[in-house]
Amino acid sequence: METTPLARTLREQGANSDLVLIVDDVPDNLAVLHDALDESGYTVLIATSGEQALQRAAQARPDIVLLDAMMPGIDGFEVARRLKADAATAHIPIVFMTGLTETEHLVAALEAGGVDYVTKPIKPKEVLARMNVHLQGARRARQDARQAGQARNALDAFGYASITVRLPEGKLIWQTALARELLQRYCDTRAPETPPVVLEWLRRHAPEARQQGIEPPALSIVRPSVGATPSAAGQPQVPSVGATPTTSSLSLRLHRQTGQDDDGDEWMIVMREISDTAVIEAMSLSLKLTAREAEVLYWVVKGKTNKDIGEILGSSPATAKKHLERVYVKLGVETRTAAAGVAIKRIRELQPQFEI
Repeated sequence: METTPLARTLREQGANSDLVLIVDDVPDNLAVLHDALDESGYTVLIATSGEQALQRAAQARPDIVLLDAMMPGIDGFEVARRLKADAATAHIPIVFMTGLTETEHLVAALEAGGVDYVTKPIKPKEVLARMNVHLQGARRARQDARQAGQARNALDAFGYASITVRLPEGKLIWQTALARELLQRYCDTRAPETPPVVLEWLRRHAPEARQQGIEPPALSIVRPSVGATPSAAGQPQVPSVGATPTTSSLSLRLHRQTGQDDDGDEWMIVMREISDTAVIEAMSLSLKLTAREAEVLYWVVKGKTNKDIGEILGSSPATAKKHLERVYVKLGVETRTAAAGVAIKRIRELQPQFEI
């Protein structure tokens, strides 16, 4: 399928850019920093109060926060303390922006959780230089967190969605509860029967895995879409007007050989379900969007125009636009690219295996 300019831009630039939250109650300050950061390739979110800042940070998990110290209501010091008290946002570096230069105020900023500060009037080049220093540390922390998350995902898979198959007879000799449910749903089989497509894949790749220790390509079993018109094999399914097409697939990989004797050997297979519906629901919950707003944002991430989205969801382009405008407000962004950037970041945190 041909990608739109928006989708190409997100893949090439926005999807990998750092996410910056600017918090300031003065519009002119926001405008200056927003333009400078946007021109430098950052994805920018804005908040004009302490309350909004806490909401934006919880929703989007920015890579760094530029925080005005003095604001009406919840001031910057209290915002920083709350962010650092929340395990979900405690790791985010905070750079204070302040017109106060007395030592006690600067000390208060650092004690509240700030890693640095810049003084007003703001000099964008100075802000960018200081940000870069702290973002390097944040990137290393994210990489470590991703690696730890991958390990946890693997352990989860071993505990909740795995099977053991014995060769040469092809008998399914062990399975977890979730694996049982998934195989019944996708293959309509029950132990001790191994689904034929799985057994064929295992018999084809087990000899090479046994001899050379090479993990074969994953097996993907596609389930018919809900809300899509059936199509010929190998052809894309067409969404029915008024129904959100939801595709799901079961991905299986050969984990390792778990036993061997004179009569044969045993293999552990790990599986996981990949679902559009799960991604949309996760976006709705984590970004605090309505179900329809999450659907609209999902299709924006997929590179669809308002006209496309209207046709998919059975509404008008104007309705899709209205939903998207509400999404902008909730996420604190001003453009489709920025909204999609926030969504992609969250999707990759929640469902790392999902292909955008």
